[in-house]
Amino acid sequence: MKFGYFTLSDNHYVGNERTANDYIRDIAAEAIHAEAVGMHSAWIGEHHFSTLGVLSCPDIVLGYVAAVTERIRLAPAVNVLPLHHPIRVAEQWATLDLLSDGRVDFATGRGYDKREYIPLDAPYENNTEAFAEGLEVLHRLWTETEPVTHKGRFYDFENVSITPKPVQKPPPIYVACFSRPSIELAGRLGHNVVVAPFAAAMQFGGLGEMAEIYNEACAKHGNPPGRLICSYFAHFADSPEEDLAARTSQVRYFQECCIHALPQDIEKAPPTYHYFVDMVKNMKAMTPEGLTDKSILVGDADAIGETLKKVEEAGFAEVILYFNVGLKPHRRVKDEMQRFMEEVAPAFADAEGRLAAAE
Repeated sequence: MKFGYFTLSDNHYVGNERTANDYIRDIAAEAIHAEAVGMHSAWIGEHHFSTLGVLSCPDIVLGYVAAVTERIRLAPAVNVLPLHHPIRVAEQWATLDLLSDGRVDFATGRGYDKREYIPLDAPYENNTEAFAEGLEVLHRLWTETEPVTHKGRFYDFENVSITPKPVQKPPPIYVACFSRPSIELAGRLGHNVVVAPFAAAMQFGGLGEMAEIYNEACAKHGNPPGRLICSYFAHFADSPEEDLAARTSQVRYFQECCIHALPQDIEKAPPTYHYFVDMVKNMKAMTPEGLTDKSILVGDADAIGETLKKVEEAGFAEVILYFNVGLKPHRRVKDEMQRFMEEVAPAFADAEGRLAAAE
C-alpha cells in the first residue's frame, strides 16, 4: 500500500489569523516535502471563495510542484468538474501530464457547496447529470484519435481535438465517491475511486462495505475493478494530552469548516445531496471522545499502523494523509509527514521495496 500527501486547504476557523496566501505557500512546500520524505503522491483540493478551503487552482500549484520534483504523482483532490468546461479541464491536465512526464492522477467530483456554483453560473441543481456528461467528454478528449463531436444536454461542440495530448493514455481517472450514485457512475465508466473513510462509515458502514458496492458496480457493467484510494486525517499523539488535543482539533475542523459548507436543509438540497443532511447532524453532535478509526488516524506509529492494516485488508491501494488539518503548524506538518514515512510506512512496503531497503 502506498501513501500520499492530501489537503483541502481548510482555513475557515473562528479567530484564525493565518492568511490564505501564507497557507497556500505552506501547502506547496509540504507537497514538495512529500517527495523528499518518500511519499508516492500529492493530492490538493479545489475550493473557491473561502467556503471551506482557500486553494482554488490545484493545477497551478501542482505545476509548480512538478517543476521541482521528479517522481511524485500529482493529483487534484478533487477537480470540481461541473464548475469548468470539460474541454478546458482536458487541456489543462493534459498539459501538466506532458510537462511532468506522465505523473498526473486525475480525481474529480461534484463538490457540495452551492456558493461555489452560483458565481460561476454552474448547474448546481443538475450537477449529477452535468458531472456524468462532463466526465465522458473528458475521457473522449483524452483517448480518441479523431476530433470529437459531442451533442449533449450541457455541452455541445463539433470537431474538437485538444493539444497537447496527455503522455498517459489516458491519465488515471478517479471519481470522488460519497454516495451510491457516484460509486455506480465510477463502475459504469470503469474509473477508479477515492473516498473519505468518515463518509464511507456514515453511508455504508465502513471502507470494506463501500469497496464491495464498488466491485459489484464494476461487475454489473462488465468492467474490472479499478484502484481504491482513501483519505485519512492523521495526527501523531504520544500521550493522553496530545491525543485529546488532536481529537479536539479534528472536531473543530468538522464543526467550523465543514458544517457551514455542506447542504443542511433537506427541503432546499437536491435529492442527490440529502445524505449530507444526516452527515451534518452527526458532525454537530461530534465529540473528541466519539471519534474512531473510521474517521481519523491518531496515536503513535503502532496505533496508526494497526488501523491502516485494516484499510489494506479492505482492498485499498493507497491512503492519502491529511496532516495539515485544523490549523496545525507548518513545521509540525512536515515533521509528522517524515515521522510517518520513517515509522509507519515501512511496514507496508511491497517485496521489491523491502529488498531495496535491505540493500
